[in-house]
Amino acid sequence: MPRFKYQGRDKSGKKNGTITASSKREALMKLREQGIRVAQMDELPETLMTKEITFGSRVKLQDFVIFLRQFSTLLKAGVTVVDSTRILASQTSSKTLKKVLLEVEEDLRAGNALSAVTAKHKKIFTPMFVNMVRAGEAGGNLDDTLERLATYYEKQHRTHQKVRSALTYPAFVAIMAIVVVIFLLVKIVPTFVSMLDSFNTKLPAITRFVLSASSFMQTYWWLVVLVFIGLYVLLIMVRKNKTSKYYLDYVLLKMPIFGKLVQKSIIARMTRTLSSLFSSSVPILQALSIVEKIVENEIMAKVIRESRDALERGQSMTEPMRRHWVFPPLVTQMIAIGEETGALDGMLAKVADFYEAEVEAATDQLKSLIEPFLIVFLAGIVGTIVASIMVPMFDIYNNVQ
Repeated sequence: MPRFKYQGRDKSGKKNGTITASSKREALMKLREQGIRVAQMDELPETLMTKEITFGSRVKLQDFVIFLRQFSTLLKAGVTVVDSTRILASQTSSKTLKKVLLEVEEDLRAGNALSAVTAKHKKIFTPMFVNMVRAGEAGGNLDDTLERLATYYEKQHRTHQKVRSALTYPAFVAIMAIVVVIFLLVKIVPTFVSMLDSFNTKLPAITRFVLSASSFMQTYWWLVVLVFIGLYVLLIMVRKNKTSKYYLDYVLLKMPIFGKLVQKSIIARMTRTLSSLFSSSVPILQALSIVEKIVENEIMAKVIRESRDALERGQSMTEPMRRHWVFPPLVTQMIAIGEETGALDGMLAKVADFYEAEVEAATDQLKSLIEPFLIVFLAGIVGTIVASIMVPMFDIYNNVQ
């Protein structure tokens, strides 16, 4: 946090010193509360001793939603935007959000609009937030817009957590299986190798395979590590390249079981976002451009881009969606009805509700189905290694008898 050197005066006379605060304005307020009238104040340069170490600069979604709810409540109570920002900056428990809000307050006092000020802080305020706030300022319903944003982020977070938990569980079990196998091959299996060699008996095929794998892991363990690191780097490179990411997203959507879950979650996110933007009177072409960036799937982003182009040509936005397999008939039919009746935001909200419920049901069902399969899978791997050791030992015991 920045440190400021000040020169001032209190009741006892001259007063010099330093103070720590998020901004110069906050430092002045702190000193004023202490009864010090500041004549001069300068920010001190940060050093390794004074620099605050932080890990990441993102704000927790919970803190952000609370901020939006409280902001909306204060505005509805008649508090000005500037005073509301100051109050929320002093109350939030997030250091990152507090620092940003103090900067926002200073810009607001300079006569700038909230949408223009928040657009400077892209890591905290998304393009969707900025555009909805801009529309709320123009329509004079900023409080309702902030309430709508809070609801939107809550629902998005809930859907995202459901999908993430469904995909994380099998990934965690797979990692545990790899760790257990490596431990058995490197630490346990080698202890039996010398004993089995001393009996000069013909080993079963499964035992020879496990012993070879153990010998390979002990000799070339570094190669296995390099392979995993290489795969991770390759995945990052693929996701950064638009062309390769397009094919990766295609494979993801076509995966058995998981593909349908991912498809439903993306449709829920897309329709919920569009509904929120339309409800805030954001222009439809601008709304589609925003949604194209946040769906995080190149297949759907391409169709949304084609829908925007169709609207610019005076056609229906549902035409490209109808021709593509990624959008079920329910989605295109509901959007088409919304276009015809002029209630597109309401229709999109209903579609979002439906698919959010579908995602919740699908994740619960997937967990119940995949759990026993993963347990059997893990037991099978460990059991194979154990059997490869126990089978020749029983043969040796019988020969001795």
